[in-house]
Amino acid sequence: MQSSDVISIVIMAVLLLMSAYFSSTETAFSSLNKTRIKTLAEKGNRRAELVLKLSDKYDSLLSTILIGNNIVNIGLTSMCTILFVRLLNGDQEMGATLSTVVTTVVVLIFGEISPKSLAKDRPEAFAMFSAPILRVLVALLTPINFLFTQWKKLLSKLTKTEDAPKMTQDELLMLVDEVEQEGTIDENESTLLRNAIDFTDQEAEEILTHRTDLEAVSVEATKEEIAAVFSESKFSRLPVYEENIDNIVGILHQKDFYTASGITDKSLSELITPPLFVPKSEKISDLLGTLQKNKSHIAVIVDEYGGTLGIVTMEDILEELVGEIWDEHDSVVESFKQIDENTYRIDCSLSIDDLCQFYDIAPETDSVVISGWVMEMLGKVPEVGDSFTYGKLTVTVYEVDSHSAAWIDVVMQPSEEE
Repeated sequence: MQSSDVISIVIMAVLLLMSAYFSSTETAFSSLNKTRIKTLAEKGNRRAELVLKLSDKYDSLLSTILIGNNIVNIGLTSMCTILFVRLLNGDQEMGATLSTVVTTVVVLIFGEISPKSLAKDRPEAFAMFSAPILRVLVALLTPINFLFTQWKKLLSKLTKTEDAPKMTQDELLMLVDEVEQEGTIDENESTLLRNAIDFTDQEAEEILTHRTDLEAVSVEATKEEIAAVFSESKFSRLPVYEENIDNIVGILHQKDFYTASGITDKSLSELITPPLFVPKSEKISDLLGTLQKNKSHIAVIVDEYGGTLGIVTMEDILEELVGEIWDEHDSVVESFKQIDENTYRIDCSLSIDDLCQFYDIAPETDSVVISGWVMEMLGKVPEVGDSFTYGKLTVTVYEVDSHSAAWIDVVMQPSEEE
C-alpha cells in the first residue's frame, strides 16, 4: 500500500467522524429538553446559553447540519471509490461497486445509527459539546442558509402550510404520565400536576356544596339556635338567609359570634359580612382569584334564575389541586365501599367524573353529581330499591335523602372469560 493510500484512509476516517458529528448533532438538537437547558443557562452554563441561541434559529441550524453532512458523505464516497479503483488496478466497475457497498455499510453503522443512538440517550450533553463548532459553521454558511430560508418561505406560501398547533391539554397530561413513568417525579407530584392542568377547565357548579346539603341559619334565628348549628356542623362560617335559602343576605363567622366571655351581645345584622355571588359557570381558577381579591372564604353560587344553587369555599377549590383536606373535626367517609367482589356502595354526592373514572364509562348526561345521573336514568324521583342497567353495571338505589339518591349499590357483571 502506497503512502498516498494511507493518507486517503486517514482523510476518510476524518470525514466519517465528521459525518458522525453532524448526525449526532441533528438528533441532539431535535431531542433535547429545552427546560433543562434553560435551567443550566440560568445557572451560568455558557454552552447551555449557546445551545439556546442556536435552537432559536433552528432553520439555519438544520440547514448547516444537512449541508455539512452531505458534503462529508459525498467526499467520503468519492475518496472511497478512487481508493478501490486504484487498489483493483483501474477496474472502475468493480471499484465503484465495492466502494458503494462498503461506504453504505460503514456510514450507516458509524456515521448514522451509532451516533444518533448515543445522542438520543444524552441529547443535552451532545448539544453542548457540538455547539461551539456548530456556531462557526452556521456563521460560515450564512449566505447559503439565507437562500434556504427564503426557499422555505416560498414553499410555505405555495403549500399554505399552517403553524404547528401548541401543545394541547391532553398532550400535556400525556407528558406528565411519561415523566412519572421515567421516575423523574413521584405519584404525588404527578397527581398535583394533573390537578393543576385540569384546574382551569372546571366550573364552580362541579365542586359546589348543593343547597340541599347547606348548613345555614335564618336572620330570625335566636342566638341559641345559631350556637347549636355551629356546635353540630363544626363549620367556622354559616350563610345567613332571609325567608328562604334563595335569599342569602350575609355570612356569619364563628369568631365574630363568640367573644372571650361567650356569645356576643351584638345583633346578627352587625355580625354578618356581605355575601359574594358568582354564576355557576364561573371557572374555579377565576373564582379563586375573586375570593382572594374580596378577602372571602365563601362564594354563593347562583343558577340562571338567580336562586341559590349552593356554595363553594376556599377549601373546596384547594382540594381540587391538592386532594382531600381533612381537619380534626372531619369524619372520614369512604365514598366507595366494597361490599363484595363485584359490588360497591357509592356516595351519590360525588362528581359523575369520579364514577366514570372508577368504572371507565362515559355516560351522556348533563348532571354534575351521581345523584342527578341516577334520577335521569330512572326518569323519576328515586326510591329505595329502584334499579337500572347501564352497560355491564347494575345500579340499585340503597338510600334516599331529600328526594334524591344518597347511596347506590353498583354491581359490575363479570366478563365471559372471568
